Amino acid sequence: MVTMAEFVEGLNITALGVTVVFAVLTILALVLYFVGWLERRLIDRETSGKVPIPTKVEEVPKVEEAKPEIPPRDLAVITAAILAYTAEKTAQLRPLPFKRKVSDSWRLYGIQTTMEDVEDFNYEIGKW
Repeated sequence: MVTMAEFVEGLNITALGVTVVFAVLTILALVLYFVGWLERRLIDRETSGKVPIPTKVEEVPKVEEAKPEIPPRDLAVITAAILAYTAEKTAQLRPLPFKRKVSDSWRLYGIQTTMEDVEDFNYEIGKW
């Protein structure tokens, strides 16, 4: 049986463990915050005064790429070939007709067999 002194000692150890964990997490959070602050300060120091701020935005002229134009006759031939190919593929992938199950006899037989196996197993163990 646990005495009161052992219970108090367990509570002390638990409190000490929780305190140590949260102290370490607090120190870790402060270190990460300081590293972020230091990095922001170093980046601000590097960018201050060294890079001139542009006052006028230069527009880049747009170069239009010459797109090859497909003649309408060739486009019609390509489209017809693609449609013929996809029609042939869909004809091969037609769904099979659905066949109804004859009866549920096999399913019921399987359930009955499983139940008998479980009963026999429990009987062999001696739980019945």
